[in-house]
Parts: sequence; C-alpha cells; structure tokens
Amino acid sequence: MRVLICAVALMVGMSGTAFTAEMAGVQLVDSITQEGGTQLQFNGAGIRSKFVVKVYVAMLYLENKSSDAAAVISDAGAKQLIMHFLYKEVDKDKLVDAWNEGFDGNGSAEQLEALKPEIERFNSLFETVKKDDRIVLDYIPGTGTVVTVAGQQKGTIPGKDFNDLLLSIWLGKKPVTEKLRDGLLGK
Repeated sequence: MRVLICAVALMVGMSGTAFTAEMAGVQLVDSITQEGGTQLQFNGAGIRSKFVVKVYVAMLYLENKSSDAAAVISDAGAKQLIMHFLYKEVDKDKLVDAWNEGFDGNGSAEQLEALKPEIERFNSLFETVKKDDRIVLDYIPGTGTVVTVAGQQKGTIPGKDFNDLLLSIWLGKKPVTEKLRDGLLGK
C-alpha cells in the first residue's frame, strides 16, 4: 500500500494535480483545509494494528511536510492527525489507557508533571468510538490542540508543549509502532 501511495504522490508531483488514494478502504487526499483556512499537505498514513486486528488508519497532514519525526514535532506550523477507526468499537477506557501509555513512554517525568492538567483534560474529552468514527487532533498555532470525536468538537488543549507530547505518541522515541511512525512520515 505504501508503494501505491508513494507512486500516486510521485505522479502528483509530476502532473501538478491532486491525488486521492485508499488505505484499508479509507480515502486519503493530498491536502485539507484546517478550520481557520490553513492549507495542510498530506505527509503520510499508516494502519494501527493490534495483533491481527486493524484498529484505525492514521493520517498526518502538515503545514510544513517532513519525513523527520523530530522536525515534525518541533515545527510551529499547523498540523492535523486523523484516526479513522476500522474496528467495530474501541471503549473510552482503552483509548485513555493507550493515550497514557503513549504519554508515559515518550515524556520525561518533568514534562508529564508539568502537563498533568492538560493530559487529564485531554483524557476527559473521549468517548467510546465505533467503526468509521474519526478522532481528529488539530494543532492550531496560538490556540492549541482542538479535539474532535465523531464529528463533534469536544474541546481545546492549549499550548504547543502539549501537542509536542501528543504527537510523540506516534512519532516519538516509543511510538505506537515503528511501522505506523514510518507511514506517517511518508517513509
């Protein structure tokens, strides 16, 4: 699938036209417009699997494309990470446990303590998701991370430092999976 996406992206670069592709039945587009009008470019996508179950397709859109994880995390530009769920149902408690595992695996003790209120607020925004629901995590510079679940905006977590830690769940030293990290980075 990665070869198909790369081939389509290469054709886009040569032809100057927009592309659409699919991953596990989920449409991937070359660009999106974030709330507020910022144009974001497709950076990459991958599938989060647990054992043999496909849980979600993750897509990363950036204002400033990059294949370097540290550069993506540190970039001050707008970002959007979309999780399109493939599995029939993922319980709220499992989502929160996964977020906390990702935060703990990628944040320092000082970072986790400093961001404890933001992490608690973030975790409180979630509900059980079902197949074809989307969790959209928008980083808007000057505003923070806007969380949308199944089409409903749930809240905003202020601060770039929180978004840096959040993105590290997929792109940090202990990502969800290395294969998913590489897919999001377009590798």
